[in-house]
Amino acid sequence: MKPPIILINYKAYENSYGEKGMEISKKIEKVSKEYGVPIIVSVPATMIYRLSKETELIVYAQHVDGLDHGAKTGSILPEMVKDAGGKGSLLNHSERRIRLDEIHDAIIRMRKLGMESVVCVDRYELVHSMGILNPDAILIEPPELIGTGIAVSKAKPEVITRAVDEIKKVKGVYLIAGAGITSGEDVYKAIELGADGIGVASAVMKAKDPEKVVSDLVSQALKAIDKRGF
Repeated sequence: MKPPIILINYKAYENSYGEKGMEISKKIEKVSKEYGVPIIVSVPATMIYRLSKETELIVYAQHVDGLDHGAKTGSILPEMVKDAGGKGSLLNHSERRIRLDEIHDAIIRMRKLGMESVVCVDRYELVHSMGILNPDAILIEPPELIGTGIAVSKAKPEVITRAVDEIKKVKGVYLIAGAGITSGEDVYKAIELGADGIGVASAVMKAKDPEKVVSDLVSQALKAIDKRGF
């Protein structure tokens, strides 16, 4: 994982799985190859194996349970995700909240397996405390802006700048900004404010031309990163 980090969450949209899921994934992969920028896709568990085999995208689960093997019906263990080809997972998304101890357990288990973890938080005050758990990245997303098309980088830039101040208190953890990101301009602003990348969902998954949208996001991310001197 290195800047610019582009993370696309498929959620459970109609085009997040099956042939529609493959179609949009191929378009995202095309952009990734064109710009030479790895793109992380956080996908339904049923798509992890197929996408890891049929694309060069970095495939994440949308959630894992930091549990041991055993009588844990319905659980998705990090070992299962890795066996299916997954490279990491989101944790604690606003639509899938879990307890702090569960976050910690999952991070530890994934780290032992060589997997990446991205922990979601809904306010900058949590960035430092979550960063102490040593995930690979923190994704800050004010829930009131998720899916609105109103970018956090425009509506609440102070959320990013304050989160940047907090992430500096820990070493080796990246900061990703999300919620309402819809355009390359939004991405550029978020990285200009100090984020190492962005997380998006509906802007891509609901787009009439997802390839064009992803291309815009990635190209502007590269420009912003170059300006910052990475």
